[in-house]
Formats: sequence, structure tokens, C-alpha cells
Amino acid sequence: MAAIGDVDEANSAIGIATTLVEGEVASALERIQNELFDLGADLATPEGIEGALRIQPEQVTRLEGEIDRMNEALAPLTSFILPGGSPAVAALHLARAVVRRAERAAVTLSTAERINPGVLAYLNRLSDHLFVAARHVAAGQGGDVLWVPGATRDQKR
Repeated sequence: MAAIGDVDEANSAIGIATTLVEGEVASALERIQNELFDLGADLATPEGIEGALRIQPEQVTRLEGEIDRMNEALAPLTSFILPGGSPAVAALHLARAVVRRAERAAVTLSTAERINPGVLAYLNRLSDHLFVAARHVAAGQGGDVLWVPGATRDQKR
């Protein structure tokens, strides 16, 4: 099943990011890695199985609270952000992109099978969590790398 494979890949990408960050962000990512195994088990177990491991609304709420706390100290966005600036920030953005793919695969799966709606909510909030975590880490390293529209358009080769 594509969704489970994409969730596994997302977990691996988060694992790389975990090796590059410290403190609260690292602790949150380590917890999230465990929850992604729970999420994979949720996807692998058909709905209606009593006692199955399922993503809970409280897990989604906790992600949202962490997003809000990290976001409080950040300047409002004025431009799109390039996924770079440092290995840690780039790894968090890569993990975010892989989580988005896992979310798309889970949405596709949900059109064919009944799945726990908490899975979709968790993946959606997790990608936002990783985006804000990347901005949070970047803020401590000099700030986001901003997209400059058309910056190289007029340059000669």
C-alpha cells in the first residue's frame, strides 16, 4: 500500500532531521517518529477492528499546540521560503514535502477504503508542524531564505 510506504519514508526523513536539530524540536520529532509507526499501524488495520491502534484527536491537537508555540516568536511571512539555509532547515523542509506526499497517498486510499479520519488530520498538521519547525530553527540561524521572484531571469548565461 503506497500510503504506508510514504509514511515510512516520511519517518525516515524526519529521522535525518532529528540528527540535525536539538532541544524541543528534536524531542518533538522523536515523539512524532513513534506516532508515525502508530499511524502506519492504523492504516494497515481495517476499520472496525476492536482494540486497533488508532491516531487520536488529542495527538492532532498536540501538534497544533506545538505549531502555535513555535509560531508565536516568528515574524509573519512576507515571501515564499526556499528550503535551505542550513542542513537542519533543509532536512525539515524535505521531511515536510515527504509528509505531504504521504498525505496525498492517504487521501487517495480514503477514496477506495474507509480509514480513520484522524490519519488525514495528523498528516496535514504534521506537514505544517515541520514547516513551522524549519522556520523556528532558521530563526535561530539568521532567518529564512526567501524566494526572490524572477531573481535570475535577466542574467545572461
